[in-house]
Amino acid sequence: MAAIVVSLASTFVASSSTSSSSLFLTRLRSASSLPLSFVAVPLCYPKLKLMAHTLARASLGLTQPVNIENPKISFAAKEVDVTEWKGDILAVGVTEKDITKDENSKFENQILKKLDSKLGGLLAEASSEEDFTGKVGQSTVLRIPGLGSKRVGLIGLGQSASTTAALKGFGEAIAAVAKSAQAGSVAIVLASSEGISAESKPKTAAAIASGTVLGIYEDNRYKSDSKKPTLKSVDIIGLGTGPELEKKLKFAEDVSSGIILGRELVNSPANVLTPGVLAEEASKIASTHSDVLTATILNAEQCKELKMGSYLGVAAASANPPHFIHLCYKPPSGPVKAKLALVGKGLTFDSGGYNIKTGPGCSIELMKFDMGGSAAVLGAAKALGQIKPLGVEVHFVVAACENMISGTGMRPGDIVTASNGKTIEVNNTDAEGRLTLADALVYACNQGVEKIVDLATLTGACIVALGPSIAGVLTPSDDLAKEVFEASEVSGEKLWRLPLEESYWESMKSGVADMVNTGGRQGGAITAALFLKQFVDEKVQWMHIDIAGPVWNDKKRAATGFGIATLVEWVLKNAS
Repeated sequence: MAAIVVSLASTFVASSSTSSSSLFLTRLRSASSLPLSFVAVPLCYPKLKLMAHTLARASLGLTQPVNIENPKISFAAKEVDVTEWKGDILAVGVTEKDITKDENSKFENQILKKLDSKLGGLLAEASSEEDFTGKVGQSTVLRIPGLGSKRVGLIGLGQSASTTAALKGFGEAIAAVAKSAQAGSVAIVLASSEGISAESKPKTAAAIASGTVLGIYEDNRYKSDSKKPTLKSVDIIGLGTGPELEKKLKFAEDVSSGIILGRELVNSPANVLTPGVLAEEASKIASTHSDVLTATILNAEQCKELKMGSYLGVAAASANPPHFIHLCYKPPSGPVKAKLALVGKGLTFDSGGYNIKTGPGCSIELMKFDMGGSAAVLGAAKALGQIKPLGVEVHFVVAACENMISGTGMRPGDIVTASNGKTIEVNNTDAEGRLTLADALVYACNQGVEKIVDLATLTGACIVALGPSIAGVLTPSDDLAKEVFEASEVSGEKLWRLPLEESYWESMKSGVADMVNTGGRQGGAITAALFLKQFVDEKVQWMHIDIAGPVWNDKKRAATGFGIATLVEWVLKNAS
């Protein structure tokens, strides 16, 4: 019977409805056949709340992630003779042009010619037999004597490798080769590096390094048995040396660590990563980088004081209470010239509420990734805590909660009131992310910021429009669009700007409230952004990025960490 009391208390306590003890006892009595004299015993409410919450966390599946230390790869930039380098694999990036041969079936490319002369023509012969043409996705690895390295790998770059995305892809291909060969040391060289300007060489090396780190990484925290990666050191040859290049390699390492954190947060199942645990992870980032980051975590009562009715309405049905997360970055020294906010949708699970997700394609089993926006924001916070840019203050805001179903839950037709006083008729409980973001955006504006970028796995409509690998961008500010798109060109992440068509707002009007939370099926990504716009101060430049497609890689069945690299680059553009 004690178990019944704890279970019922847990359901009651975690809801955002009244905490009146009389209501508690009434519900408890009606839910059981126990006399009131029995159920009145657990009136030491705080202790019972803690007991119930702890029991819920400990019992659901008995799952806890294994604490695996991510592999540390040592990168070094060197200028050495490729034929003399000693290690496990010499990985050569080869374009389709590089692989061409003369009338004697000899390579024309100088690096390939040099390697092949040491190998007595075996490299050219093997590439022909393997039908290696330098196309993207092709690779061939040979174990042949005659060089300092144990193996030589030719990795296709396609027609060129001039973009960040292509260079990161090259790094990922190197990681795949290193994993397959269980290599501990790798050297990387581009067959044609002479065409790369001195200014571009550090960026090129950083992109390759980033791709290699992310390619080597595997999230094995929930596997009972897994192999640890063996790669320990990577030498980058032919792209120069010196402090500028080393600085760029360190930068790539910092951003990659943020991306890995983002991936791990999204990959974590909802029975492990509750709103409370997400808040703990945020606090951990702040404490690790306490010289530049501080954390404020608001509970449901504090959010109620701030009149966050839109956010609390979504959270009302869950046994896991909401946690409103606010990290603040301030530079270690010097004046602040720009104040920015990054706002991330933080639904650690989305059932759809009473408009429950059903039928083929609803992807309810993947709804742990509905906090992908918050993962991007917290991943960026971790990276920036290590990079420590000057001249910029950044607020990281996440309204974390679950969208569940219970007797205390929000119903279709209910009206909620956001913290800016605007009222919303909830015509669909599965359009909950925008309700949480509404109060998060108001909160961000109240921090005195000049620019806000929000990221959210907001609409299936955006996936229909742009597919699985491109994020949709909506903003009324051309200047902000220019800044963020320039940042995305550096990061290699794909964005596409959609129109913020004001005439579509007509479909969002309510007969009984200021607005409804969904419009018609057409232009769903646009109407969702128009909804968010109602909660942003007109003086603040604002952008919404819908990452519903690129947050998840269906082929790998894992998170991508999308958005983190672009956010970091954008913050740096605003730094001094």
